[in-house]
Amino acid sequence: MTDVTKTLHKWHASFRKGTDFDSWGQLVEAIDEYQILARQLQKEVQSSNSHDFTEEQKKNLGKIATCLEMRSASLQYNQSQEDFKLEDLKKLEPIIKNILTYNKDFPFDVQPVPLRKILAPGEEENLDVEEELDAATGAGSTPPFPARVPGTLLPRLPSEPGMTLLTLKIEKIGLKDAGQCIDPYMTISVKDLNGVDLNPVQDTPVAIRKEDTYIHFCVDVEIQKHLEKLPKGAAIFFEFKHYKPKKRFTSTKCFAFMEMDEIKPGPIVIELYKKPTDFKRKKLNLLTKKPLYLHLHQTLHKD
Repeated sequence: MTDVTKTLHKWHASFRKGTDFDSWGQLVEAIDEYQILARQLQKEVQSSNSHDFTEEQKKNLGKIATCLEMRSASLQYNQSQEDFKLEDLKKLEPIIKNILTYNKDFPFDVQPVPLRKILAPGEEENLDVEEELDAATGAGSTPPFPARVPGTLLPRLPSEPGMTLLTLKIEKIGLKDAGQCIDPYMTISVKDLNGVDLNPVQDTPVAIRKEDTYIHFCVDVEIQKHLEKLPKGAAIFFEFKHYKPKKRFTSTKCFAFMEMDEIKPGPIVIELYKKPTDFKRKKLNLLTKKPLYLHLHQTLHKD
């Protein structure tokens, strides 16, 4: 079995696993599987070193990734309009299974996810020389956002007796060059003291608006573990990301984090730190001396 055949088998198995979860009503698991597969397909589409697939095949893989994200968004937000249904998604199974020989038109009028290079943490550290120059041009202008990215937020976990769940509303972030950030979104993760993930990583949709020195999100993030099950020293991280058209990649601009002793109902304002994101919290440098922060609101749910 060739490497390409193995990859196709793996993708098809992941697709079937996701649609099975979806059919059984296991929505959290289905969303997780869809998003993992969508990212794998996007990585293949964006790889400049891959010669396993033709450009047309890559375009179809990109469209499948878009449909996976659309189905995932439908499950997350219970959308009544523009729903992407499970029976629609299942029509893509023959395509992903036979991508090397598929030669018909794609069954849905969708576009591949835009080509964007997403760098590993710290990789973009030395690529931001033009950032201050970019911020200086068009100061005060607030261009409309491009098409909204659906995000990868997950629904709230089922309640358990005596256990506490946390909903974090990301209200807004203060940045001196807020008006120049393109496609801004947040990546939320929960890490232990060694920087190891304790939860699935989630991305918010693109922010809803920019206003003066603030970017507004107004979006709820459901932490995917009961607080009593999080180990001592765990922290919730918020990475602010934006698209840089000159470099054609998505960059982390800054990050913030919240430790367990800061979890309490009501509003909280937390400081912003310079990248690269330090998940071990060893070398922290404030982003600015200006009073600009990440504004959150916490809601605790206890059964």
